[in-house]
Amino acid sequence: MNTIHVAGGVGVADTAMASYDAALADANLHNYNLVAVSSVVPAEATVEAVAEAPPLGPAGNRLTVVEARRTIGPDDEVDFREGGRSGAEDAESKRAPRRHPDAVAGLGWATGPGPGLFYEVTGEDPADVREGIDAGLDAGSDLRDWDLPDRETRVETVAAEPDRYATAVVIAAYGESEPIL
Repeated sequence: MNTIHVAGGVGVADTAMASYDAALADANLHNYNLVAVSSVVPAEATVEAVAEAPPLGPAGNRLTVVEARRTIGPDDEVDFREGGRSGAEDAESKRAPRRHPDAVAGLGWATGPGPGLFYEVTGEDPADVREGIDAGLDAGSDLRDWDLPDRETRVETVAAEPDRYATAVVIAAYGESEPIL
């Protein structure tokens, strides 16, 4: 395991699990049993952002990952009237501010000499997710007293569709898959 591939994907489907599976397929990581680990990059690893993950072994194998995942569904709504919207409103304008939020998943990584870090953040706004990633990488490197000057971020966003589920994922896949049995 020398290369950690970072890939992202989005999916929309009739169920939460189906939308997650579709997002994994978009990243080419849908045929593995994903095993989540905490967010340390081994010193000997190279982190490479890719459009989609390359083949990493046979279907059904175990694959070690760090994952940022956000799923939204038909019942998730944002009400823009909350938080101080001002002005006169008629019955129609009171309905208009309601909408489904976006699903946003982000993964950032910081490397330097020695080991590095991943940091996962999810939310509804890509700018907020990026800000959270930056803050998390700063806190993690400060906690460890590690100099991690090389930083990258990947953020995926998907808009909800009426009566459907939407999932955004960003996954760091550690090396090749391994047999699970």
